[in-house]
Amino acid sequence: MIHPDQFYIIGLLENDKKVIEKIYQNFFNKIKWMIIKNNGSSDDASDIFQESLITIYNKAQKNDFQLTCPFEAFLLLVCRKKWLNILDKNKKFKVTNLEDDGYQFKEESHQLAEESILQEERLSLLTEKFALLGEACRQLLDLSWQGISMEEVAKSLGFTYGYARKKKSECVAKLVSLVKQSPGYQILKW
Repeated sequence: MIHPDQFYIIGLLENDKKVIEKIYQNFFNKIKWMIIKNNGSSDDASDIFQESLITIYNKAQKNDFQLTCPFEAFLLLVCRKKWLNILDKNKKFKVTNLEDDGYQFKEESHQLAEESILQEERLSLLTEKFALLGEACRQLLDLSWQGISMEEVAKSLGFTYGYARKKKSECVAKLVSLVKQSPGYQILKW
């Protein structure tokens, strides 16, 4: 069942300034308090809050996204997971208190927050490794991923069709290899 707070999701998708301001007014201070209390700064809180809104926005762009819990709870969950990931990567600080403020989260809310963050981190790793490919590979893959036919891709790059297909296969193999060699590959449960 869709939660009445779905209007926050719609506001994010429509870039509705009033709704976004309301999100900041209603929820930022709680996130800021949570992060500062757990060895973070105001700047960390701002970054986590913005990154979390972007994560939720990206997830909401999928047509089947439906908020099933209060928006505040979902946002808090995403922010908390992001902050825990940062603390875990730094391994300098212990978490002192990341309570749920009495929210009863459904399992699907936890799963949705986890999937959203995981998807974002996977995309980040893929983008990082994509940048390491040569210019020809990046152009070839970029064009083919835009849905352009291989015939058109080959023509625009001055390749024969057969060479373009072979080169694409080599480029994808190189990208996969770069991703698999990354320490983040195992962490992201690919």
